Amino acid sequence: MKFAVLVFPGSNCDIDCFKAVEDTVGQTVDYVWHTATDLSAYDCIIVPGGFSYGDYLRCGAISRFAPVMNEVAKAAEQGKYIIGICNGFQILTEAGLLPGALLRNEGMKFICQDSVLKVENNNTPFTREYVAGEEIVIPIAHGEGNYYCDEETLAEITANNQIVFTYKNNPNGSLNNIAGVSNKTGNVVGMMPHPERAVNEVLGTTDGKRMFTSILNSWRDQHDAASIR
Repeated sequence: MKFAVLVFPGSNCDIDCFKAVEDTVGQTVDYVWHTATDLSAYDCIIVPGGFSYGDYLRCGAISRFAPVMNEVAKAAEQGKYIIGICNGFQILTEAGLLPGALLRNEGMKFICQDSVLKVENNNTPFTREYVAGEEIVIPIAHGEGNYYCDEETLAEITANNQIVFTYKNNPNGSLNNIAGVSNKTGNVVGMMPHPERAVNEVLGTTDGKRMFTSILNSWRDQHDAASIR
């Protein structure tokens, strides 16, 4: 399996994501610059956190127009695995690959702390090794992590089981405590908490590790099934 970690001007969690892939699943992983126009070699694309383009317009609003995002959209349509973390989540919503938007935190302050999440949907390629309803500890670090969508969208993502994670103690005012969502087919997930910062005991929690092993095992099962056909 081959992973791509996208890099935008202002990304600062790209190295964390790269190392998390190396340390948890030991698969091939490359940094891919935002000007790239071909992602066909990759099976999973990680859109990392940071402050892409300095967040000068609106978080993710400029990155959404980077050449690589056209390729991310194509990869999503092809069923490849795409995960956006923190600023990456913001970019995916701006690009229309995920529903909703991320607003300023309710308290108008940047928050950096561990957060307890509830696994709402363990039927995605990213969460299959968690238990539905399980509580996990994953750190957050954001100033605009307040998830919002309109009532119609909320009803739709609830009915389609697209809410992947919720906060136990909502730190930022997110609608219905939402911490992460997926697209309708489940191959694209965005979340504000940082699983790549939760893969080693020295970091205080290893609860993010299963996200990466879930991705690898989902890919292996998918390809085993394809080879049988």
